[in-house]
Amino acid sequence: MTDSPLNRRTFLVIGTAVAMTAGTRLSAAAAPSAAPAGTATPVRIVDDKATPATRSLFAYLKRQQGRGILFGHQHDLTYGFTFTAPDGKASDTLAAVGDHPAVFGWDTLILDGRERPGSADATEAENIAALSRCIRQGDARGGINTLSAHMPNFVTGGDFYDTSGRVVAQILPGGAKHAEFNAFLDRVAAAVKGARRPDGTLIPVIFRPFHENNGGWFWWGAGHTSSAEFIEVYRYTVEYLRDTRCVRNLLYAYSPNSGFGGGPAGYLKTYPGDEFVDVLGYDAYDESAGSTAWLDGLVRDLATVVRLANERGKVPAYSEFGESGAENRDPDWFTRLLAAVKADPQARQATFMLTWANFGGANRAYVPYPGRPLLPDFVEYHQDPYTVFAADLGTVFSLRTTATRNAPVLHLVTPTDRQRVTVPRTTVRVRVTSGKASRVTYSVNDGPARPLRRDADGFWSGVWPISPAWPANRSVTVKVSARVGGRTFTDSSLVFLGEAVPLPAGWVDDFEGYAGDDVSLSEAYSHVNANTTTLTADHKSSGSHGLAYAYDFTGAEYTGIGKPVDADWSAFTTMALWLRGDGSGNGAALQIVAGGVCFEYRVSLSDTSGKQVRVPFSAFEPAPWDTEHAGAVLDADRLAKVTAFNLYLGRGEDAATKGVVYVDDIRAE
Repeated sequence: MTDSPLNRRTFLVIGTAVAMTAGTRLSAAAAPSAAPAGTATPVRIVDDKATPATRSLFAYLKRQQGRGILFGHQHDLTYGFTFTAPDGKASDTLAAVGDHPAVFGWDTLILDGRERPGSADATEAENIAALSRCIRQGDARGGINTLSAHMPNFVTGGDFYDTSGRVVAQILPGGAKHAEFNAFLDRVAAAVKGARRPDGTLIPVIFRPFHENNGGWFWWGAGHTSSAEFIEVYRYTVEYLRDTRCVRNLLYAYSPNSGFGGGPAGYLKTYPGDEFVDVLGYDAYDESAGSTAWLDGLVRDLATVVRLANERGKVPAYSEFGESGAENRDPDWFTRLLAAVKADPQARQATFMLTWANFGGANRAYVPYPGRPLLPDFVEYHQDPYTVFAADLGTVFSLRTTATRNAPVLHLVTPTDRQRVTVPRTTVRVRVTSGKASRVTYSVNDGPARPLRRDADGFWSGVWPISPAWPANRSVTVKVSARVGGRTFTDSSLVFLGEAVPLPAGWVDDFEGYAGDDVSLSEAYSHVNANTTTLTADHKSSGSHGLAYAYDFTGAEYTGIGKPVDADWSAFTTMALWLRGDGSGNGAALQIVAGGVCFEYRVSLSDTSGKQVRVPFSAFEPAPWDTEHAGAVLDADRLAKVTAFNLYLGRGEDAATKGVVYVDDIRAE
């Protein structure tokens, strides 16, 4: 999240405001049992060599569950409306309630000189020192530090909103931009290791990379990378910082955005595994001015995150939240939000909730300051016994703990699951940690086991020569195996061979390029709320397959899928697709994101015959929620910059809760 018009893709579908966002192969770790009084508490965390203070922070947060929720604020000491010269003490939170937040949020944009106190004119060393200084200042104010990562596009040189270039594939081991990613992680490591107290001890930090990845607005998000690639780049990040750079003061957080599918499976779709995550986070901003529907969805999702964290012995957190800033805002927004969370026995166990920075702008004061309409309610929120600010924290970093030793972990780094390999030779890479490996091998389609050898980068690797006799679009299974501590560990990936047939100009999808694989289809789209996408051979317009789009409005009044486009449609005049409705009173909204504006056209789902739908671009209108672009026209200039196509389904009044619609041949004509 950063303060930008493109922060949160919110759209209106069938009269409902929605937020467009878009498995693990490792075993779960059980939560350690409570230690008897006077003895050290055992903690199972990602880094079993972490500093005592880092272990204590984890134990404190686990113990805090259900006792009160810590309030956090991004850039609390460096951006604000109530001070002009940051001194490490002044903050809008302090001005509002007389106390600092319990959690201070920072971002790696400081390292790039794009956020204060970093500077574009500073040297790399000076920006590293600036981030270290922020962490020290948050610690000196008595708080806990978190670090998010709005990373640059390592392929194009653009920012985190530049979603072109299939960046994740390029920064994984073997990728063209892998060295650049390592250099970025080196700066993170230097800043975190440079954050020390006057006595020289390291200050613990909760590191939260690749956040909101189930949405499509960042280059690491849905539609721009596969789940397997995301999992591997997250694992690589942990292993590089922990094992290569020996950073010992980090806890690691995983935090999808709201609308992750309405249940555990959606949240865990890109989960890196219990061995790589300490904190299960969840980001959700309110663009509805405090509607009951938004609060109900928030509590339901947050309760899911808490249950998953408790099952795995992790810390649950509401890792980003914020109020809409709309003119029709709810004056009791903070206390209503807190009351809704407190009322649910699961959701109330979230350990902290962090709101975004007071960067500026007329309505974007996430922490109200004197003179703002929500200040009285925020003061009441602060006074509630269930909220925890810096003065309320108590003992955080000096609890007695012992680290549970990590078990061996093996995972196949490359090729990733569902990867398409187009070259005659590729490298198989395996990582084995927390154990000494022997007889590490790979095989293809259960063929002969071929040895892998330890390379200079710490992988077990070897070259896989791909048979030229295998036809294009064939799928094969690559399986790896290793003996570690007398046990055999395995992992595998399904790999597609050869180039995919490119779509013609103007086409979004013909559903023929997925080799008949439903998982690959799902990976190509971002998903919001509960839906399932599968290929169908029975309901289509042409070719071998169409799309079966199953919706479930049980937990929400809408659902959606979206696909990146990044194309010039200025030569076309019409949006076209084949659509077969389900005869319900529900509806669909076709959405084109062009020139930074979301344009929509609504379609009924009542027709069950299956027919071509053609809509002139002139009939599309800006999304009703986007008052900034009211009156905008989907003209040639904007059509030259199309970035996404989204297909939302929304529930009509007294209409069916579940159903299936069929779609094929989505294109511009």
